[in-house]
Amino acid sequence: MKKTIALITIALILFACKEEKKSENSEVVVDAEIKSDDWIYLFDGTTTEGWRGYNGKTLPPGWVIEDSTLTFKTELGLEQDYEGGKDIIYAAEEFENFELYLEWKLPEGGNSGIFYHLKEGHSGPPEISPEYQLIDDENYARIHDLTEYNTSLGYTEKPEELKPLQSTGADYAMHPAPSEKILHPVGQWNSSKIVFTPEKVEHWLNGEMLFSFVPWDEEWTEKKNSDKWKNSPNYGKYKTGYIGLQDHASPIWFKNIKIKKL
Repeated sequence: MKKTIALITIALILFACKEEKKSENSEVVVDAEIKSDDWIYLFDGTTTEGWRGYNGKTLPPGWVIEDSTLTFKTELGLEQDYEGGKDIIYAAEEFENFELYLEWKLPEGGNSGIFYHLKEGHSGPPEISPEYQLIDDENYARIHDLTEYNTSLGYTEKPEELKPLQSTGADYAMHPAPSEKILHPVGQWNSSKIVFTPEKVEHWLNGEMLFSFVPWDEEWTEKKNSDKWKNSPNYGKYKTGYIGLQDHASPIWFKNIKIKKL
């Protein structure tokens, strides 16, 4: 009898330990869920609240919600009697250090970009804002003549080609994207992520980090002053600002645009 009672006691103790361990593990899961709530949705597929044109008061024509995606419809935009650029910003809040995630797709020959630390009052976002480049790497140069533009930038060797500084994932005209990367074909969804801190900036594409760099250091300043931005004194100088999306006269689709403050 004593032996039976002892065995029952041991079994109860082991069961209690397992329940305690299970409880601890459950708390970890809850904590992870809480952390996921740190994301702020800039676009969740249902509303364009917070979005408007750069230097504008409303969304420019052509930017609409279609099938739960934030879409630029070129034909709709061209039909409107509208003056001004069609680049848009999330104007509800400025961001300093952040992790920005979004999903996007382009048509054949498409071109767009993601801006950050964007301030208004200038002629356009590219003049002042770093840009994560979005473009049809495979077909863009075949459809669009880049020769004159690239020649003006000093590209004398094969100026008709899309350069690494201009390809998807690049910190446009500052840090090139690697040639070996996971880039889904036109018409298919890709995901991009930008992580910004004063110590390091990371560009991600489809779950893979493409490169990182240190903002505002000596190397960054040398790059800024040696190429496209040498005559743009305000480029990249702001340490906080809006998130923006570029209209480059081609259709574009965005979804799941969210940001986390760091």
